[in-house]
Amino acid sequence: MPAADRRVPAHEPVAHVMRSGLVESVHHGSVVVLGADGSELLAMGDVDAACYPRSTLKPVQGTALVRRGLELPAELLALAVASHSGEARHIDGVRRLLAGHGLDESDLGNTPGLPAGEAARREWLAAGRGAERLPQNCSGKHAAMLAVAKLRGHSTADYLDPGHPVQREIERTVTELAGEPVAHVAVDGCGAPLFALSLRGVARCIGRIAAAAGGTPEAAIASAMRAHPEMVGGSGRSASLLMTAVPGMLAKDGAEGMYVAARGDGTAVAVKLADGGDRARVAVTAAALARAGVPPASLAGVGGATPATAPGIALVGELAGHWHG
Repeated sequence: MPAADRRVPAHEPVAHVMRSGLVESVHHGSVVVLGADGSELLAMGDVDAACYPRSTLKPVQGTALVRRGLELPAELLALAVASHSGEARHIDGVRRLLAGHGLDESDLGNTPGLPAGEAARREWLAAGRGAERLPQNCSGKHAAMLAVAKLRGHSTADYLDPGHPVQREIERTVTELAGEPVAHVAVDGCGAPLFALSLRGVARCIGRIAAAAGGTPEAAIASAMRAHPEMVGGSGRSASLLMTAVPGMLAKDGAEGMYVAARGDGTAVAVKLADGGDRARVAVTAAALARAGVPPASLAGVGGATPATAPGIALVGELAGHWHG
């Protein structure tokens, strides 16, 4: 299968923002739902153009690290694929992960940041702290990359170089699980290499991890995420809430309007909003999950996943009939 085309994506309207019965704003995007057998159940927009998966790729990166020997307690393995909120449990977990491999915060190469969670960020700032590497949402992934570099006897100072053995293994795993070559390599917001795929390929990745046979690295990642959804995101975060609400579900958010989710049988959803925003992202994902067979009523406790919790959002096209609960 060829790499995704690096064209400008031909997104289409997926959600309207309504005010008093009038369309005030329009969110364009692309959505794909793949069945457990990989068949296409829904495609809107341009699901074959190259896009950046951003943090939705973390479960794939984690799979590669487990393949290279990473062994962690389940809560720390979930943290290794997290976009965590920077809560105390997350920061403590990153410290434990580093210390268990003879590393510390000074070894981290991720971009410094503040905690992603609002409450955690307020507490951090109130304590007089600023942007640091430890509370930044990708620190668990970076700690895990460093751990594998140390375990395999590789250098750690350059672990973010695309040519580093750890990053080469990640790219191989991305290509395998996506079923297509990487279309482009860039630098993610955290400083790690970022691999462009089609949205269809992104959906294949999460579906294959969700349905992986027991005893495989993919299954280890899926099991850790399901057992510790609070470590993947944090208090009130939609991905954590989705995995708590629906048994067997995997869910992962990403920057610039990205979202993926998959049922235990491998039925998978991938969403990209063209404006890169969050306002309609959970609503669009929830409607796509309904098309994937997830009962909409099961998402009632997830903010933004039903009309009652996303006032003013109206889904359009093939998503409209699945937007209820």
